[in-house]
Amino acid sequence: MLTRRTALIGVAVAALAAATGHAFANEDLDPTLNAIAQADQTIGLERVKAILLPPPAVMAHEQVSAGRPKVIEFTMTIAEKKIVVDDEGTTFQAMTFDGSMPGPTMVVHEGDYVELTLINPETNSMPHNIDFHAATGALGGAQLTLINPGEQATLRFKATRAGAFVYHCAPPGMVPWHVVSGMSGTILVLPREGLKDGAGNPVKYDRIYTIGEFDLYIPRDEKGKYIDYEDPGDAYADTIEVMKRLTPTHVVFNGAKGALTGENAMTAKVGETVLFIHSSANRDTRPHLIGGHGDYVWERGKFANAPARDMETWFVAGGSAAVATYTFLQPGIYAYVNHNLIEAAELGATAHVKVEGRWNDDLMRQVSPPGPVVGE
Repeated sequence: MLTRRTALIGVAVAALAAATGHAFANEDLDPTLNAIAQADQTIGLERVKAILLPPPAVMAHEQVSAGRPKVIEFTMTIAEKKIVVDDEGTTFQAMTFDGSMPGPTMVVHEGDYVELTLINPETNSMPHNIDFHAATGALGGAQLTLINPGEQATLRFKATRAGAFVYHCAPPGMVPWHVVSGMSGTILVLPREGLKDGAGNPVKYDRIYTIGEFDLYIPRDEKGKYIDYEDPGDAYADTIEVMKRLTPTHVVFNGAKGALTGENAMTAKVGETVLFIHSSANRDTRPHLIGGHGDYVWERGKFANAPARDMETWFVAGGSAAVATYTFLQPGIYAYVNHNLIEAAELGATAHVKVEGRWNDDLMRQVSPPGPVVGE
């Protein structure tokens, strides 16, 4: 039966298909109609309401789970908003989970149930949904969460695999546009016994940060100036043309050039171990901590695999999230960059970590300061 909500979604998809000349697969069929008859396995489990935080912060959580699996309840509200992405005042029509790029990092343990209520306020202009790379079936939940402005939906799935996984918006016919417009984030599914190294020893951390890398495609006018649009739909056609060239105008961490530098830099102290989650929903990237290393690195982000050790630079495949830990040994400002240095220096993919503590001369010392060349 054709309802008002399916008609609205259909109109949006048809309009975009007409604009691009593309046809898209039919994703309307509900795959749960022939579900196996079984009791609700969450009955009797403890329910916990998660308090999400804007990145780079990560919600409070236990590194080791005690007791039975839980149902972790989340709520996220989709926000379409204009943001400024560089120090030149360039504006961008962002679509976001909870108003941030990336969306908040959700944390559960393997075997827990994730229960998300996704809200699309009436003030928005687009249909939205969510595809969890950590979930099983229904396009990662995208088929069961497609909501018009003014609607909400609740999805529950069991976290059966341990690792860091991307989530992103995936409405029919609009997936790449929504993803590069800001609609991605990470869910961290920790092993119940906590992280381990290759020998089975615990890997613990004192702080945790999440970095979301975004390739942005902002159209210019005939004079080469970036165009300021009124809403996402207004920007759509021009943005798609820029996207097709596969050459981003900006490559940024957490939504804007400088978003993780200066007063917004990440912080740590000498002797602390920091866990970094680095997600990139669309393009490959290669994080590098200048002056530091990756002590333990799960490049593919999956904790059933032993971590690599002592990495200088690690690889994040597009559509995934990597996890790395480092114990800071010296104070100072560390640059955390995409080691395509053109993208880091010219397009914006640079963050800072400010570390407090005492300097260790044994690790590094200046034997002589800069001065005239001796013997000339």
